[in-house]
Amino acid sequence: MARLTDHLFVISFDCLATLDVPFLMELPNFRAFIEKSSFCKGVETIYPSVTYPCHTTIVTGNFPNKHRIINNKMVQPGCPSPDWYWHRHHIKGTTLYDEAKKAGMSTAALLWPVTAKANIDYNLPEIFSNRRWKHQIPVSLMNGTALYQLELNNKFGHLRRGISQPYLDDFVLESTVHTILTKKPGLMLTHLVDLDSMRHYHGFSSEQAHAALHRHDERLGRILTAIKEAGLEDKSTVVLLGDHSQLDESKVIKLNVLFREHGLIKLSASGKVTEWKAFCNSCDGSAYVYLKNEGDKETKKIVASLLERLLKEGSNGIEAVITGDEAALRGADGKALYMLEAERGFYFEEAIEGNFIEDVTEETAREKNYTFACHGYSPTKEDYKTVFFAAGKGIRPGIEIPAMRLVDEGPTLARLLGVSLGDTDGRVIEELLMD
Repeated sequence: MARLTDHLFVISFDCLATLDVPFLMELPNFRAFIEKSSFCKGVETIYPSVTYPCHTTIVTGNFPNKHRIINNKMVQPGCPSPDWYWHRHHIKGTTLYDEAKKAGMSTAALLWPVTAKANIDYNLPEIFSNRRWKHQIPVSLMNGTALYQLELNNKFGHLRRGISQPYLDDFVLESTVHTILTKKPGLMLTHLVDLDSMRHYHGFSSEQAHAALHRHDERLGRILTAIKEAGLEDKSTVVLLGDHSQLDESKVIKLNVLFREHGLIKLSASGKVTEWKAFCNSCDGSAYVYLKNEGDKETKKIVASLLERLLKEGSNGIEAVITGDEAALRGADGKALYMLEAERGFYFEEAIEGNFIEDVTEETAREKNYTFACHGYSPTKEDYKTVFFAAGKGIRPGIEIPAMRLVDEGPTLARLLGVSLGDTDGRVIEELLMD
């Protein structure tokens, strides 16, 4: 298979949405790039539309039920901070960076989800020090490219303030620019989270979100300048993409509170989970319901009856309840007993104590880490699409694709590199590519 480009730079602006396009056209670097690109302004995301499944779909071309990154977080009832799907070994099948490496290309990834311990030449994985006895820098070093990370931390570590934004993205930007200039990778994956964070904590159309878009425009300009200074401009393809949108919300649904009231979750006097039969694992705008014992008919009956009553009552924020089999048909985890979709204005939390429905206020956001906007919703929600822009070597200029899906991105990126992801759920968007 012929290779269409020598260097592929993929920049993921987490939560960049179709609704952002008019504002992007007011920003100098985004506008200049979009005007020379081919693009789709209406990319359908996946279900559940959360970051780790989305980014795994981008590099595999498959839905979550196939690549098996079915949520951000694992099912760990009662754990105050559940582990995430950080590691490459959780992904079933191959990835874009695996195939690029096999084809002899150098590879780089900066905070790209689910790349811990991946076979990537220059790897700064997104992984948290998720326990009190762990420290962020050793955790990152152990799960990525140690010498490369030490180099980045030595040069740019002063820019970070833990994982707080916009400081983390400032660090990632400088690391990206440095890597382009000094390593000139064949494939580079960069994940920027500033916009997503601002929307979570301040709302979709907040001043803080608009400020993040301005910062992203400056970051884009720096990256494009670095590609030019490295002498790679005529040999490279640059792809800008989002993974999902967000929707504003003002109420939290805590289904595990009802599960506890019905005896399906038991707590000790100190509030620790001692036993569970059913558990609601949040994907923010949607949620999975799992049974500890899939053959527990009595618990199945209790859960089914409870969800049926909630749907009939209405006004509790649950828009739809589908079976695990139906979830699998939508690309989600078929191993769940049910998948729940929240109404606009609502989202799910995993908390076991408190009220079933709680308001999101400045106080609860501060005390309970509630958010004012989130994702995870069904891709069929109105005004919920994301974007894909590509320009450079191997791309036909000025082509608008009316509609495409997130699963189409992986096969298309692979085709640019002259590699294959195998039998994928998505297709190559040939209309974008040079013959």
